[in-house]
Amino acid sequence: MSDAPTLTRQTIVPFLADIFERRGGEEYLGEPVTMAQHMLQGATLAEEAGRDEVIVVAALLHDIGHFTSEFGMFRMDDTEDRHHEDAGAAVLEGFFPRLVIDCVRHHVAAKRYLCATRPDYFARLSEASVHSLNLQGGPMSADEVAEFEQNPNLKEIIAVRYLDDAGKHADMRTPDFAHFAPMVQRVVDRHCGA
Repeated sequence: MSDAPTLTRQTIVPFLADIFERRGGEEYLGEPVTMAQHMLQGATLAEEAGRDEVIVVAALLHDIGHFTSEFGMFRMDDTEDRHHEDAGAAVLEGFFPRLVIDCVRHHVAAKRYLCATRPDYFARLSEASVHSLNLQGGPMSADEVAEFEQNPNLKEIIAVRYLDDAGKHADMRTPDFAHFAPMVQRVVDRHCGA
């Protein structure tokens, strides 16, 4: 385990930008896009749809937990679910509002929820997403669905899940992280009271 960096409101966005720059070219779990392409596509689609900045930022950062080693956190091997959603939420807490944290923390659960509640949803999943669904526990049980539906940010979590699913096109052009950085900083500043 490496030493965790000391992050502040002023350094979190440049730190995230650096991760996108250095690590964004890594493979995205068997999909035809890199990690950065995947997250940038979700954010671009949200922005193009006129979504609120917090949704654009949540889509941009939803998979940041795949880079837990950057934050001094242990990374398990790829043969099991690494709970990247919890790791991502943990590293963003303190800098981002609850809505962003919930969208990051629950985007995997949202896939399980949609598979349990919307029969046509499963058929839309990529092969890699079906594989990860199995590692993540499969569709939710009725009790899990009832509990998940209590989240006050359910609608936004589902929206980010759909953006996650849509961000897997090898030929889609997007702006880079620098385009979104001012927006990310505004969300951070509003949350931190700047």
